[in-house]
Amino acid sequence: MPIIRVENLHHTYQTEAKRPVQALRGVDLTIEAGEYVVILGHNGSGKSTLAKHFNALLEPTAGKVWVKEWDTQTRDHVRDIRRTVGMVFQHPDNQIVATIVEEDVAFGPENLGLPRAEIARRVDWSLERVDMQPFRFRAPHLLSGGQKQRICIAGVLAMEPEVLVLDEATAMLDPQGRKEVLDIAWRLNKERGVTVIAVTHFMCEAIQADRIIIMDEGQIALQGAPREVFQQIDRLRELHLDVPHVSELALAMHQQFPGFPADLLTPEEVAEAVANCCEEGQWPIVNGQRSTVNANEDYPN
Repeated sequence: MPIIRVENLHHTYQTEAKRPVQALRGVDLTIEAGEYVVILGHNGSGKSTLAKHFNALLEPTAGKVWVKEWDTQTRDHVRDIRRTVGMVFQHPDNQIVATIVEEDVAFGPENLGLPRAEIARRVDWSLERVDMQPFRFRAPHLLSGGQKQRICIAGVLAMEPEVLVLDEATAMLDPQGRKEVLDIAWRLNKERGVTVIAVTHFMCEAIQADRIIIMDEGQIALQGAPREVFQQIDRLRELHLDVPHVSELALAMHQQFPGFPADLLTPEEVAEAVANCCEEGQWPIVNGQRSTVNANEDYPN
């Protein structure tokens, strides 16, 4: 059974001017336990609105959302749903509630009424997962943006959720901070089996996903494995999304040399493919003839 199931989901909200805005339009979606899913889309596409339905922060205007066997509109199960699905948001300062790191991580378990020994175990485990044990007695306001976000993730992990939702959690971070957060999410997924749902507009963050979902105007416009999605360059541009440079390069090379793989995702994969093609100074067969690379000639534009 999917851990999250969405059927014909619609969501409408009112602007300050009392104008209705239809943020989601008939979304159907299932997410399996243990998946790493990245939801992409430009601003206003509905991706964050969709994510907030996963732990009952928002309720459907029409349609249904289930987390495990629980209907998110059944208020009796909201506590169970939010223990199952933990969320980390864009601004870490809005989620940090204590003046000491370990006290902040303990906040959630304390509100569950857990025994003191169990709270201590969860705090230790969560801080270790995000590599923040050395900072447990530090004041959060003295930490970097990436470190603060890692503390927020630790606070969610202390609740032992089965699903971790990162709602634009890397948007305000520098490249190093983004890498720290993504490395943690990847390890939790691969080593602990935590289902990860990452909402972002950074295309490069989707490379490690099992599946990409692209939202546009409140609907799912495109979905599939990264290698499938990133080959659809024209469609991505229609959706006003940046195309990863590696994908553009791989496709251009494939068009020039049909034997060159078109579905590469990382610079390392491109380097390996080029090295393979350059073995013995030979490139793939082009128009029935084997092409050779001459280092003294200019490469065609």
